[in-house]
Amino acid sequence: MWERIRHILRKEFIQIFRDNRMKAVMFIIPVFQVLVFGFAISTDVDKVPTAIYDLDNTKESRRLIHEFTYSKYFTADYYIHSDDEQRHLLDKSLVNAVIRINHGFSQDIQGGKGARVQLIVDGTDSNTAAIVLNYGSKIAEKYSFGIAAPKIQIAVQGSGGIPQVDLRTRAWFNENLVSHNFFVPGVIALVVFIVTFLLTAMAIVKEKEIGTMEQIIVSPIRPIELILGKLVPFAVIGIVDVCMVVVLALVVFKVPMRGSFLLLFFSSCLFLSTTLGLGLLISTVSKTQQQAMMSMLFLAMPMVLLSGFLFPIANMPKAVQVITLIDPLRYFLVIIRGIFLKGSGFLVLWPQMLALLVLGVAIIGLSSRLFHKEIA
Repeated sequence: MWERIRHILRKEFIQIFRDNRMKAVMFIIPVFQVLVFGFAISTDVDKVPTAIYDLDNTKESRRLIHEFTYSKYFTADYYIHSDDEQRHLLDKSLVNAVIRINHGFSQDIQGGKGARVQLIVDGTDSNTAAIVLNYGSKIAEKYSFGIAAPKIQIAVQGSGGIPQVDLRTRAWFNENLVSHNFFVPGVIALVVFIVTFLLTAMAIVKEKEIGTMEQIIVSPIRPIELILGKLVPFAVIGIVDVCMVVVLALVVFKVPMRGSFLLLFFSSCLFLSTTLGLGLLISTVSKTQQQAMMSMLFLAMPMVLLSGFLFPIANMPKAVQVITLIDPLRYFLVIIRGIFLKGSGFLVLWPQMLALLVLGVAIIGLSSRLFHKEIA
C-alpha cells in the first residue's frame, strides 16, 4: 500500500513542479496577494480630500480651518467660493468632505452665541462617512473647548470645581487599534483557502480532461491510495504557503505573534483538511476545468462573505448566522486572529478546532464516497 502511495506522490510532485504556471500559483501569487491585500485593506481613514468654503473669512474662521487641516485627517485640496463649485467637486468625487463656514461666524463667537459650521461628506461609503463625521465632531469640540476654557476658568474660580466623569479608555490585544493587525491574519486565512481550494479542484479534474484518470482507474491502485496520493502533495504545499505568509505578516506588517506557532500549524492542518476536501468534491462533480472553476467561485464567494472576514457575523440575520456554522473559514479566522493578537491557547480555541475537525472529516468523507462512485 505505502509503496503505491509513494509512487503516486512522486508522480504528483513531478507533475506539479514541472508546470511553471502551477509553481507561480503555489508560491508567488500567495505572497503577492498578502502584500497587496495587507496594504490595501484597512479601515483607517486619514488625509480625507477636503474643500474649504469659508464665507466668513475672519480670524476665527481661519483658526477653525487650521484645526481641521493641520490634523492628520483632513487635507485642504480646494478653496471654493460658490455652491456650484461645491456641488461639482462632490459630484465628481474630487473631494470627500466640504467644510462650510457661513457669514456671521465670527460675530456669533464673539457674542457668545452658538456658531454653526457645516461639514458635508460624501455618503456613498457609509462607513467612511461616519468615521469622517466623527473626526469632524471631535475637532469642533476641541475648538469649542479652546474658546470656552478661559470663561469656564473664571466662572469656577473660588468654587470647588465642576464635577465631571474621568473616562480612561484602554484597548486590549490591539492597543493602538491598528487595522492591519486585524486584517492581515484574515488575509492569510483567505489566501491559503483560495490557493489550496483552487489547486486541488483544478489539478484533479485535469486528469479527466487529459485522459489519464482512466489509466489510473485500471491500475491496481485502491481508491483510498489514490485519494491520499492526490491530497497529500497539496497539503504539503498548503503548509509551506502558511509558513510563507506568516513570515510576511511578522516581517513586513509587524503583526504581533503572541500565541504558539505549533498551535497555528496544527490548526492550519485542520483547516486544510476542509479546503482539500472541498477541492476533491468539486473535482468529482466536475467534468472539465471550466466547470470546476465556476463551481469553486460559486462556493468561495459566499464562504468569504459569511466568514466574518469583512462583516461581523453577529450583525447578520439569525438565519444567515446559522448558515455560517458550516463555513470552515469562519472558525479558522477566529483561531488565527486569536493566536496572533490574543495569544489564545488550546483551552480557548478548542471549540473552533473541534468544528474544523468535524467539518474536515465530513467533507473528506463525502468527497471520498462520491469519488469512489466516480471511479467505480
